[in-house]
Amino acid sequence: MKLQRKSRLRTLAVGSAVVSGALLLTACGSNASSQPSAGSSTTDPPAATGTGSVKCGKAAHVSASGSTAQEFAMQFWIKNFMRACPGTRISYQSNGSGAGQTDFLKGRTAFAGSDSALSAAQITQSKSVCSGGGQAVHLPTVGGPIAIGYNLPGVRRLILDAPTLAKVFDSRITKWNDPAIAQLNPSTKLPSTPIHPSHRSDSSGTTDNFTSYLSAAAPSAWPYGHSKEWTAKGGQSAKGSSGLVDQVKKTVGAVGYVELSYAIARGIPTVSIDTGAATPVDASVFTASKAISTAKVAGTGGDLVLQLDYATKTPGAYPIDMVTYEIVCDKGNKPETWPATKAFLTYIAGVKGQQDLSFQGYATLPAAIVNQVRSKINSLS
Repeated sequence: MKLQRKSRLRTLAVGSAVVSGALLLTACGSNASSQPSAGSSTTDPPAATGTGSVKCGKAAHVSASGSTAQEFAMQFWIKNFMRACPGTRISYQSNGSGAGQTDFLKGRTAFAGSDSALSAAQITQSKSVCSGGGQAVHLPTVGGPIAIGYNLPGVRRLILDAPTLAKVFDSRITKWNDPAIAQLNPSTKLPSTPIHPSHRSDSSGTTDNFTSYLSAAAPSAWPYGHSKEWTAKGGQSAKGSSGLVDQVKKTVGAVGYVELSYAIARGIPTVSIDTGAATPVDASVFTASKAISTAKVAGTGGDLVLQLDYATKTPGAYPIDMVTYEIVCDKGNKPETWPATKAFLTYIAGVKGQQDLSFQGYATLPAAIVNQVRSKINSLS
């Protein structure tokens, strides 16, 4: 079963990775293999209720953008929703959390996908696009592990801890046989290959969460705090998760942070993290779910921003994780697309939308959190 799951995830990830930029999945009726081109339009009549009791709302063309981390989940959701609701078209541009936030705050999209929360200043800015006194709120929909992928031929298992990772990504540890790495891997013959740390060049929620881990788990070794923009010294950069993982794949000695599904898709081995627990923890949807299960709601006024414990030492809990939010207005959403948008959000947060996400490479959010998301969606307008 484990091999079958891994094989299925690899197949999905490889297929999804060839989709660049916008994901425009047009409903295909009873034939799941037929898709109109991205430029085609639909003339299907509006549908209040789709197949399988999926509520469709009023037919519309809904545009969204943002997080690359949820790209595979969004593809899965859009395909299934639009099969049930052929009158609605959903387009999602996977352009990074920072770009998605900007698109939403400039009124270009119905919602944004983001792996990090808006700042207080951005919440204030959102009032200009949320009419009637509304403002942006965060709806957590998926979680997942951020894997540390590496390219070191001959090294099948590699263990690192937070202080060592901080120094590697700050270009203070520059050889793979450095004593700090060798101490963590006493049974592994490490080469003297130069380390090539790779980071995102674009504004990224993945970067924000990875640096949040470094600053929480190794504060004395990581002086930069956390940010969607990379601020440490040196290293090579690439745009988007797919660009970064491709860079690691082609560069001997490279190491980079990327969503687990991308590492699996490219066949890149991932680091086991020494958290201080009895044994190092591998990146998986199950170990990430264990860590995310302790997440607390940190937002106020019904805003569902979550706080993760990046410094967890719980056995079997993988500490480098993220939660992706869909960002919408609490009121004053675009009236022409809101019925369809609300229907889509209701679907992805519902039982049908959340099932089988582990096969897409995503971790389960706590049931109590998902229930709050569903209740919050019902209150939006």
